[in-house]
Amino acid sequence: MCNNIFKIELPSIESIESKYKARGLSSGQKVTRFAPSPTGFMHIGGLYAALISERVAHQSNGVFYLRIEDTDKKREIEDAIQLIIKTLYFYGVIPDEGFNLDSVEKGEYGPYQQSFRKLIYQAYVKKLLDEGKAYPCFLSVEELENIRKEQEISGDRPGYYGKWAKSRELTEPEEKQKIDAGIPFVIRFKSNGNYNKKIRIKDYLKGEREFPENDLDVVIMKADGLPTYHFAHVIDDHLMGTTHVIRGDEWFPSLPLHIQLFKCMGWKAPEYVHISPIEKLEGTSRRKLSKRKDPEANMSFYEEQGYPKEAVIEYLLNLANANFEDWRRQNNTKHYNEFKLELRKLNASGALFDINKLNNISKNIIGKMTPLDIFNCSYQWAKDHDKQLVEYIERDQEYVQKILAIERTNVSPERVRKDIAKWSDVKFEVNYFFDEYFNGLKDVIMQNLTFMNHEDIYKIVSDFLSIYNENDNKNEWFEKILQLASKYGYAKNAKELKTSPNLFKGDVSDVAKVFRVILTGRTQTPDLHSIMQVMGKERVIKRLKLYI
Repeated sequence: MCNNIFKIELPSIESIESKYKARGLSSGQKVTRFAPSPTGFMHIGGLYAALISERVAHQSNGVFYLRIEDTDKKREIEDAIQLIIKTLYFYGVIPDEGFNLDSVEKGEYGPYQQSFRKLIYQAYVKKLLDEGKAYPCFLSVEELENIRKEQEISGDRPGYYGKWAKSRELTEPEEKQKIDAGIPFVIRFKSNGNYNKKIRIKDYLKGEREFPENDLDVVIMKADGLPTYHFAHVIDDHLMGTTHVIRGDEWFPSLPLHIQLFKCMGWKAPEYVHISPIEKLEGTSRRKLSKRKDPEANMSFYEEQGYPKEAVIEYLLNLANANFEDWRRQNNTKHYNEFKLELRKLNASGALFDINKLNNISKNIIGKMTPLDIFNCSYQWAKDHDKQLVEYIERDQEYVQKILAIERTNVSPERVRKDIAKWSDVKFEVNYFFDEYFNGLKDVIMQNLTFMNHEDIYKIVSDFLSIYNENDNKNEWFEKILQLASKYGYAKNAKELKTSPNLFKGDVSDVAKVFRVILTGRTQTPDLHSIMQVMGKERVIKRLKLYI
């Protein structure tokens, strides 16, 4: 080996191995990690993988840690590391080791950021160089591109291997001469694989698969002295005692290389679990959820829309294990962490993203909350995302709390309102109670009243004003609506109308709808009597008179 590759003193392999002692866990305990690169926003697929890793570790009383893989400095985004940490903690996927919310490391197997482990990687690179298992490569980008073009013309398999590995057989004096001349270089792994030989490799989910042996001399250390993913994760997963690597199946084709690297280092490889990506329907075909096309790929989407964090996590658990939905039905009050996630039940073909499913899960979760909790959560969310809702709330907090309590107090669980899927929905449920919003609905109200002639509407509303009593209970109030229906030729119920359709103009629901539209501008609302109780006598009379 050329001895002037590293200009600094590197730690010995012995000192490194003595620092990173075996964890001493029992055979059933698992050590998993979430190892993102800070190169963009937090993708929902990242949280999905982190959640699975966290559940697998903690269900076994093992260890889940966060490792930041920031060796690609050209693509690194400012503040991305803090965003990763904040997202994990916000959603309760909290690592036992790695960084906390203050970006302070915890754990004995750090640093947990790869750019601070540079000397460790270089020590192992030096070991491979000394053993003749790696070598410096001096080819420029242009030279590598020319090789690719030649392979394309000749029909050879692309890659850096065999006769195309131009720097592989350089002598030590030739290497020294190039290094002394300041020619940039990378370090490549010197593969002893034979592409024509098949090997069988086992993945936890995909089972045993047959691959050609890896014969590519891949880069393991870049020109900046930092390792590539291929090499860094092997070193780190060994030293940090990772038992299960749960990662996206885009890495599955690289598994022969990674197993080869573990064997080359003389280490046992962890169990690999390659999970399929979250997909989306586009027409009749499926595609991977896209960072560019799909706003729901970005975890900030869920915060901006105001989805409760529990809803997002339960949705991801549902994607991971389809039996979660049945478990939740049977365990209505239990925390989701009591559900046992099973790796073998992961969707092998890729989970399909469904915003409607997420909304339904979220509605059920919000439906279990008290009106006061809904008020507090939506108020807190609105402070960052909806100034108009904040203005409504701060004008009359008691009024808004009463609005949100409609059909959420003194009702059986199966009859609780489930019309709010996210905190951004709250404004839609309260804005028509405020006059400045309602006053802009004149045209909408007129359009929504076309189901009945205006002469009947005028008479019904006028008569109601003469008998309206804000102290009426729901039965007393509805009896008055029934009287008006009968007086003006409307059946008392749908059955009566169906039996004698020629005798009636409609049924009592049409009469109630008149008041619903005039008072709210909408054709569908929660319980109308409760709405009128919350609005109060003055506002109800004012709106009814405004119509007539």
